[in-house]
Amino acid sequence: MLPAMDELDVDKTSGLLKTIMEYELAGVVRYTHYALMVSGPNRIPIVEFMRAQASESLQHAQQVGELLTGLGGHPSLAIAPVDESFEHATEAILSESLNHELLSIQLYGDLLEVVTGASVYLEEFARQMIAAEEMHCMELRKMLRDVRQPQI
Repeated sequence: MLPAMDELDVDKTSGLLKTIMEYELAGVVRYTHYALMVSGPNRIPIVEFMRAQASESLQHAQQVGELLTGLGGHPSLAIAPVDESFEHATEAILSESLNHELLSIQLYGDLLEVVTGASVYLEEFARQMIAAEEMHCMELRKMLRDVRQPQI
């Protein structure tokens, strides 16, 4: 027999989903911008990576929006703030991307904390998103290793 589930805090969950959706939409803008600004000998694969990240951020925002509206919430038309550092060196772009992904892990972790024991579906969704974002962090760290190597 399964243990009894706690009641889902719909307001808190909806608030987190709204915040996550705004953050994912900011990721679309951020990664699109980076894809346009990256230069240098590794431009082509990094542009492809950034474009893929932008597409995935849009997909995540849509998934989160479906959950939000499924709970009766209303997604805003806003996006989270996107700071412009005006540093477009590859290392800066990758570092800023890593910081963006690390914050997304935190946001999905907050969601997981709120829904644990109240919704298996939302728990699994949050875990899948954390796993995806952790993989992005791993990829970005690998890319940064190459960029940070001293040039001969």
